[in-house]
Amino acid sequence: MKFMLNSNKMFFMFILIFSTLISISSNTWLGCWIGLEINLLSFIPLISNVNNLLSSEASMKYFLIQSIASINFLFFILFKLMLVKNFNLIYFKILFNLPLLMKMGCAPFHFWFPNIMEGLSWMNCFILMTWQKISPMILLSYYFNKNFLILIIIINAFISSLSGINQTSIRKLMAFSSINNLSWMLSSIMISENLWILYFSIYSLLSFIVCFMMFTMNMSFINQLFFINMKSMIKMTLFFNFLSLGGLPPFLGFFPKWMVINFLIMNNNLILTFILVMTSLIMLFFYIRMTFSSFLINYSKLKWFKFKTKNFYLFIFYISCLISLMGLPISTFFYI
Repeated sequence: MKFMLNSNKMFFMFILIFSTLISISSNTWLGCWIGLEINLLSFIPLISNVNNLLSSEASMKYFLIQSIASINFLFFILFKLMLVKNFNLIYFKILFNLPLLMKMGCAPFHFWFPNIMEGLSWMNCFILMTWQKISPMILLSYYFNKNFLILIIIINAFISSLSGINQTSIRKLMAFSSINNLSWMLSSIMISENLWILYFSIYSLLSFIVCFMMFTMNMSFINQLFFINMKSMIKMTLFFNFLSLGGLPPFLGFFPKWMVINFLIMNNNLILTFILVMTSLIMLFFYIRMTFSSFLINYSKLKWFKFKTKNFYLFIFYISCLISLMGLPISTFFYI
């Protein structure tokens, strides 16, 4: 039975990957819509769990939201085929972008994203934060209104930075972090697809490291970091990876943000650059608050639980710490 469950997960994971490739390689809008639908129907079995009420609720919410976005997307595709000659293209581009923004959890259509993240396992959270954003973002790059996209980027940056201040759940903080990084990714895809691929790859790597660490330590809330007794090296690794995800120099997460900032300044988008940098500072406050309990406060009598892990996991932790520190030589050699 366990093998069957694993084989089912592998089957749906293959369809999930295959559907994204269908969507981004299709030469018609209807083909893109079919790929998005297959992607939706393959992700729901991965996140649904009969024994977990939060997971079942999350799968139902995800199905409803994505179905609404897919219906709107299909409606605008048919609308474009029939009435595009008699319709203002600027307004149509804005309407066409809305369901894609809803699918990727972009503000102001982000309300479903943190709630669904709360009911998922850490590996499913990683898939939702990274892989599920590929198809809508590539489709958005084909057909977008630049002024509208800049407005969405600004709304994204402000809402994600201000909404996470009163959160104690690590999953919700990672959700708002994903929304904030989404504003950087939209800025990069507005400039170049190659820049977006670089940013998305590094963000996916850092998100995987953080999700793997939280999964291994079985963490869900910030106060658990205070109650668990960890080795100092694991605390340092946690600290470095969170700061790297926040984009603090000289860590690896700063390198793609540096490139986006350079290209935005070259294109005279100074106000947008200023907003993105300022909101990233607020996100860094969240990450420092998450690591403050485990890294700076060291009262051994208050540590209720001792964290024990396998040597293999410790090896991955230390490798991830080295990956985060790779940003120093990379940024030094590339921008001398």
